[in-house]
Amino acid sequence: MEESVKKLTDDTLSAIQATQSVVELNDIRVRILGKSGELTALLKGMKDLPPEKRPEAGKIVNVAREKLESALAERQTVLENIELNRKLESEKIDITIDERTHKPGGLHPLTIVRSRITEFFSSLGFVVVESPEIETDYYNFEALNIPADHPAREMQDTFFITDSILLRSQTSAGQIRMMEKVKPPIKMLSPGRVFRADEIDATHSPMFHQVEGLVVDKGINMCDLKGILDLFASKFFGEHTKTRFRPSYFPFTEPSVEVDATCSQCGGKGCRVCKGTGWIEILGAGMVNRNVLINCGINPDEYTGYAFGVGLDRITNIIYGINDLRAVFENDVRFLKQFN
Repeated sequence: MEESVKKLTDDTLSAIQATQSVVELNDIRVRILGKSGELTALLKGMKDLPPEKRPEAGKIVNVAREKLESALAERQTVLENIELNRKLESEKIDITIDERTHKPGGLHPLTIVRSRITEFFSSLGFVVVESPEIETDYYNFEALNIPADHPAREMQDTFFITDSILLRSQTSAGQIRMMEKVKPPIKMLSPGRVFRADEIDATHSPMFHQVEGLVVDKGINMCDLKGILDLFASKFFGEHTKTRFRPSYFPFTEPSVEVDATCSQCGGKGCRVCKGTGWIEILGAGMVNRNVLINCGINPDEYTGYAFGVGLDRITNIIYGINDLRAVFENDVRFLKQFN
């Protein structure tokens, strides 16, 4: 048995030194030292030896096992270093290649226009105030002079969550919250998203953006409103832009007007954008209704105010010549790159 163990040990050591990979080395480990390995088989065969020879045979086998395990461990370390160096050599980075340039991202056109509008009105003393997108029926309708049986509710397909909780359909709700907390003089701007159950097409979306302004103080009148809207129009559509007021109706303002500006594309001469009229509707406005002031605890005999609401999506489309509202929401990189 001693000769068999010695021959197996010598042959295995030679095979270990000849291996070129860790996989080959593991094959040898299993073939010799595994549960069904050759050295293990010799160890199991000791039961056939006379009892007095078993201790000596066991010692021989254990010495051989230790020698082979040591040789396997040493060779594995060598092979792992060889494979690591080979891998590092094949994966090295060529620092002489041209640098890849990555273009930085840019702001969305709606974000750009919203920032311009808020900066403009902030420079005139308006305070920018955020308000909840999930509102109560009271702030979205009741306090704005739109009771439950008012026909104006039918004009807005509102997203109701419960009978009294809804997704706001107008940022005017934020004006009510402001007038409840702060007494005049008030000069505020309320930007944000609003929601209405509209079908999606080139000019409508169930989610869009508004920027509403409110001024309440003593002696405020329609001349003040027209003056600030003329300034707004000239700032965003060109210094020669003119505005006009057309009578309209909103429950929370009286009198109410639709505001048009001369077409920024043709200068008022008439074109495809303005449908030949020379005018483009840009916002709605009016004097704050007495009932709204009363609902907020403000004396309408002492204070008056005006309010206006700008459709941010519409203004963005006019400024950038976008003819389909859906393009602003579709996240097409080719479209968005134009604004970087």
